[in-house]
Amino acid sequence: MRLAIEQALLAKEIGEVPIGAIVVKDNEVVGSGYNKRETQKLATSHAELIAIEDACKRLGGWRLHECDLYVTLEPCPMCSGAIINSRIKNLFFGAFDSKAGCCGSVINIFENPFNHKPQIFGGLLQQDCGKLLTEFFLKLRKAKVEK
Repeated sequence: MRLAIEQALLAKEIGEVPIGAIVVKDNEVVGSGYNKRETQKLATSHAELIAIEDACKRLGGWRLHECDLYVTLEPCPMCSGAIINSRIKNLFFGAFDSKAGCCGSVINIFENPFNHKPQIFGGLLQQDCGKLLTEFFLKLRKAKVEK
């Protein structure tokens, strides 16, 4: 999870919402990514999707059934769909997302009868992951007030 936090810090450095993700296979990072929605002007530029795409390219296939995904924020519906479709074995996430989280916060998408269900482990380094997001949005709100 610490490596996912490092990815989140890269997002923060460029003014993006600090969310980071890594894909791990056999204790080796095979994919990494961080939020780039504002930078790339793409709704799909979420950390998880970037990390999953990176892992698929590095491993030479779309099936990541031997891989684990670590992400600093509970995945949204889109990213949860990518986790199902890429066959991620285990999902580890940090902070819960009461507005868009699909691993129990808003819904648990993985309770539905899809063809794949990862094991889910939430709340890892939750305070560290949550603090990154809280500080980012406090700073953003303060900047808007000062304008």
